[in-house]
Amino acid sequence: MDAPIAPPFLDVECSLSGKRWRLRAGDERLGLAISQRLDVPEIVGRVMAGRGVSLEQAEQYLTPQLRHLLPDPSSFRDMDRAAERITAAIREGEKIAIFGDYDVDGATSSGLLKRFFNAIGISSEIYIPDRMKEGYGPNAEAMEILKKRGADLVVTVDCGIVSFDALGHAKDIGLDVIVIDHHQAETRLPDAVAIVNPKRHDESQKFTYLAAVGVVFLLVVALNRSLRQAGWYNDQRREPDPRHWLDLVALGTVCDVVPLVGLNRAFVAQGLKVMARRGNPGLAALADVAGLDEAPGTYHTGFLLGPRVNAGGRVGRSEYGPELLSLDNPDKCRELAAQLDRYNQERKEIEAEVQHAAMARVEESSLKDDKVIVVAGEGWHPGVIGIVASRLKDTYQRPAVVIALDGDVGKASARSVPGVDLGAAVGAARHKEIIVAGGGHLMAAGLTVDRLKIDALRAFLNERLAKDVSEASKTASLGLDGALAIDGATPELIDLMDQAGPFGAGNPEPRFVLSNVRLVQASIVGDSHVRVILTGPGNRGRLAGISFRSLDTPLGDALLGHNGASFHIAGHLRKNSWRGNVTAQLLIEDAYRLT
Repeated sequence: MDAPIAPPFLDVECSLSGKRWRLRAGDERLGLAISQRLDVPEIVGRVMAGRGVSLEQAEQYLTPQLRHLLPDPSSFRDMDRAAERITAAIREGEKIAIFGDYDVDGATSSGLLKRFFNAIGISSEIYIPDRMKEGYGPNAEAMEILKKRGADLVVTVDCGIVSFDALGHAKDIGLDVIVIDHHQAETRLPDAVAIVNPKRHDESQKFTYLAAVGVVFLLVVALNRSLRQAGWYNDQRREPDPRHWLDLVALGTVCDVVPLVGLNRAFVAQGLKVMARRGNPGLAALADVAGLDEAPGTYHTGFLLGPRVNAGGRVGRSEYGPELLSLDNPDKCRELAAQLDRYNQERKEIEAEVQHAAMARVEESSLKDDKVIVVAGEGWHPGVIGIVASRLKDTYQRPAVVIALDGDVGKASARSVPGVDLGAAVGAARHKEIIVAGGGHLMAAGLTVDRLKIDALRAFLNERLAKDVSEASKTASLGLDGALAIDGATPELIDLMDQAGPFGAGNPEPRFVLSNVRLVQASIVGDSHVRVILTGPGNRGRLAGISFRSLDTPLGDALLGHNGASFHIAGHLRKNSWRGNVTAQLLIEDAYRLT
C-alpha cells in the first residue's frame, strides 16, 4: 500500500507558480538529537534531518574534511596509467597540451591542471574549442593544430569520453591522448592512452557525482605521488600542495550543479575558505569586478563569479576564462576580468533577445502544449541557448530544447525537470540517428541536429518522455523548511543556517515561508525583477524582498498588483550589507495569495 500523502504545507495546494507546498520530511526527534550531539541550535539540527542526515553522519556532514573523504586516486581505473604517462612526459621534456571545455567546469579543470604544471616548472598549453565554430569536445582539426604546434601529449578535461573519431584521428597522427571526464560513458570507450571517468561502466559508481574539476584534482594528487616516487622533487624543486587550488575545485563544482554530497561537500567547504584568502589573482580580480565584498559562498560562486568565467565562451573568446584562472600577473588578471565582465553584460543583452524570440515562438504556436518544448531559431547565439532553455523550462515546468540554426545544422542546449532523464533521451536519439551528435546529464544535454530532422526530434522526445513529464508535473512541489514571522527573519538566523552549508544541488538551501504578510510596496527593478517591502500582521516589522526575472509571470503580476492583499511568501534568506548596516532580505521564489 502506498504511503499516505501529507497535506500541503499551510494548505497551499497550488501556488502562484503552480506548485504544491510541502514541508521537507524530517524527524523532529532526530533533529533535536543532532542539535544536542553537535551543540548546534535546534533549527540547524532540523534542517539537517530534513536532508536525510542521520545521527551517525551528522558530524562529518557539518564539518566535511578532505582527509576523511578523499579516496585513493589509484582506486579509479586508468588513474595510475594516466599519472605514469604524464610523469614520463614531464621527465622527458615532452610538450603537454590541455584540451578543455568552454564552461566553468572546463575552465576550472584546465586552470587547475595548468597551475599544477606551472608550480612544478613545466610549460603547457591550454586549448579551448571555439563554441561557435568547433562545438563541444575534441575534434580532428584541433588535434591536427596541437600536433603541428609540437604537442606530444594531450590531456582532455571535462570532455572526450564520446569523442571516438577525434581521438582515433589523434592516434593516427601520433598524438597520445589522456581523457579526464565525468560525462556519461558508453560501453565502448574511445581509443586513448588512459580514460579516467567515474561514470565508466566498469567503475565502482561511488563517485559518479563528481564534477570534472574534482576528477582533475584527484589526478593532480596522483601526479604528485608519481613524481615523488620518480625522484622529481628535491631541494630545488619543491612539491606543491594541491589544497591551494581548492578554490578552483569549489567554483567548478558549484557551477556544474553536481550534488553537494560526500567528497563534493568537502571540496566546496574547504575551497570557499581558500577562495576567501584571495590567493588566486584571477579569482580576486573577478570578485572585484563583480562587486563581491564579503566572504564568498555558493551563491556568489554560482551567480556572480561563474557567469563571468562563462561569458568568454558564450561570445567567442572561450580561452579567456581558463587563462584568467591560471595567471599570476595581477595587472593582466584585472584586464581579463574587466573584459569578461563586459562580455557578461553583452551576454545578458543577447540572452534577453533570444529569450524574447523563443518565448514568442512558443506562445504563437502549439508548442506550449507539448510535453517537451523544442524551439528553433535562425541566428540565435549558441552561447546563450542553454540559459534560454533553462528559462523556458522554469516558465513552462517541462523539459526545453533550444536550437540555434546556422544553415542546414542546428546546435542545441536542453534542460530538464526533476524526474525526467533528458540526457538518456538525447543519447537514444543519437543511437537512432535522429541527431548528429549529443549527450549530457540527467538534467541537461547538448546536441547537434540537421535542420530537416527537428520535427522528428520533437516527435521522438515527446513520445519518449511524455509519461515521465506527466508524472513529474503531478508531483511538482516546493520543499520548505518551516514558517517564519517577519521579525524572525534575521541575519542571526542566516548565520545559524550557514552552519549546515555549503548549499547547492543535493543539499538545498533552507527555504522558509513568511506567513500571512502584506506588501507595503512593490516596484520593478531593472528589466524583469520585482522588489517588495513586506510587513507582518498589525504592520509589525519590515523586510525587503526581491523576485528575480518574475515580470510578466503570475508571481510578478500578483506582487505588483497586490492591492493590500495578504500572502504566504516563500524564498531564501540572504544578508544585505549597506554602509555597514547588515539586514536580512528575502529572495522570493513563490507565493500564495490569501485575500
